[in-house]
Amino acid sequence: MSQQQPPARSPRRAPSRARRPCALAAAGALVVLPLATACGGGDDGKGADGGKAAPSVTAAPAAGVVAPAKVEVIAGLTGCKAKIRIDADELRQGLCHTKKADYVITTFPEERFKKTWLEEARVYGGTYLVGTRWVVSVKPALLESFRAKLGGTIRELRGIGPKPGGQ
Repeated sequence: MSQQQPPARSPRRAPSRARRPCALAAAGALVVLPLATACGGGDDGKGADGGKAAPSVTAAPAAGVVAPAKVEVIAGLTGCKAKIRIDADELRQGLCHTKKADYVITTFPEERFKKTWLEEARVYGGTYLVGTRWVVSVKPALLESFRAKLGGTIRELRGIGPKPGGQ
């Protein structure tokens, strides 16, 4: 009796399907980030260490709470219905379009994903409203009004290279 041998497997491994959302999310975040921060800048609110601005008050004065990490809830609190652009394991990202501004809301299932995202965003610089497991990228003129609705802290991230306008 002859027994059939199972087909030989290639020593090369196929890329994991589980890693594709991560790669797509990272690529999407890197594409959206320059667009979101292009409206920012100008405010030189450097902290004492010359890097980050000192965080402002954490709690939302008007709401008395900090917004939860859900794109749709944050969008509703800011007066828009977000169009979801990225829905991955590591983050969800929605784009809001209002008469005042276009802005991006990014939420994370865990705080460590937000920290990684912020570390990567440092390359681009910009000013963000940062809460527990969420980040809002909006033009600096609206940061305080958004903070009053959502809570969180206003954080300025320094980019690389020369500053706009000369130095």
